[in-house]
Amino acid sequence: MKQKGWFILSMVLVLTMIMTACGQNKNTAGQKSNNNGSTQEAAAAAAPAESAATTEEIVVKHQLGEAHIQKNPQKVVVFDYGALDTLDKLGVEVAGVPRDNVPPYLKKYEDSKYENVGSLKEADFEKVNALNPDLIIISGRLQDSYDELNKIAPTIYMQLDTANYMASFKENVETLGRIFGKEQEAEQELAALDSKIKALHDQVTASGKNALIVLANEGKISAFGAGSRFGIIHDVFGFKPADADIEASTHGQSVSFEYVMEKNPDYLFVVDRSAVVAGEGEAAPAKQVIENDLVKNTNAYKEGHIVYLDPNYWYLSGGGLESLAEMLQEVESSL
Repeated sequence: MKQKGWFILSMVLVLTMIMTACGQNKNTAGQKSNNNGSTQEAAAAAAPAESAATTEEIVVKHQLGEAHIQKNPQKVVVFDYGALDTLDKLGVEVAGVPRDNVPPYLKKYEDSKYENVGSLKEADFEKVNALNPDLIIISGRLQDSYDELNKIAPTIYMQLDTANYMASFKENVETLGRIFGKEQEAEQELAALDSKIKALHDQVTASGKNALIVLANEGKISAFGAGSRFGIIHDVFGFKPADADIEASTHGQSVSFEYVMEKNPDYLFVVDRSAVVAGEGEAAPAKQVIENDLVKNTNAYKEGHIVYLDPNYWYLSGGGLESLAEMLQEVESSL
C-alpha cells in the first residue's frame, strides 16, 4: 500500500510538470505570433509611405496643357537641344533624341545607344511609341505634334519666352530640376550664371555701346531686336539697340546691307544659320557675305567689333545651361 501511494504521487508530479511546460510553450508561441503580427502590421504601415515616395507625381503646367509625371522618369525623349543641354549638365540620362544637326558639344548623343526619334521639326512617332517613354519634351518646332505625342506619354512644351528671357529660362531649368530630383544642382548652376551675367551687364552698360544683331542665311540677312530670339544681347547683357524699332518676329526683320550701314552699329553680332543647316560647301561663310563695302563703313567694322557668334549655341540649342554660359563667354570675349 505504501509503494502504491508513492507511485500515485510520482504520477501527479510528472503530469504537473507536463502541464506547466505546455503552458510555457503556448505563451511563447503566442508571443511569437504577436511579434509576427506586429512586424506585419509595421510593414503594412510602412508600405504605403514607401510606395508614395517612389511614385511621387509632379504636375507641370505649360502653354499647351498640363502634364502629370512620376518623379524621376526613366525613359525620356527630348526634341529640344536646349532642354537636352540642361539635362546633360544636370547628369540626367535620356533614351531618345533627334540625331540630325546635333551640336558638336552634344556629340555623344549621336551614339546608337540613344534612339534616333526623328528631327527637330518632325517626330518619328513609330520609334517614339516603341520606346514606351515616361516623358517627352518638345519646344516650338514640334508644337503642332503636341497632341499626338501626348497620347504616347506625358509631354511638356518647354519653349523659351524670349521677351522675358531669364525668367523663362530659369523656370525651365527649375522645372527639369524638380522632375529629376536635381533641384540643388539646378540652383547652383543658375546662381553661377546670375553672377556672370551681372558682371557682363555692368561692363556693357558702362561702355555705352549699341549693337545690331543679324542672322545670315544663304546670302541674305535679317535683323533681330530686343525681345527677339537673340534679344538677350540687349535685354540681359545690356547693349543698347542700334535700331529700337525692329519688328519682333520669329525669323527676324529682313534688311539690306544699306540698312546696316545706315544704322552704323558699334557692335555687329552675326549668327550664321547656314553654317548649321546647309550642307558642307552649299553656302558661303557669313564673313564673306557680311564684310562687304557697305558694312565696312560702320563703326563695328572699323573698330573690329563684328562678332561671329557660334550658331550651335545661339541657333540650335539656345536656352540650355551650357549654351547660355557659352553665349555669355562669347559676348564677354568680344569686349
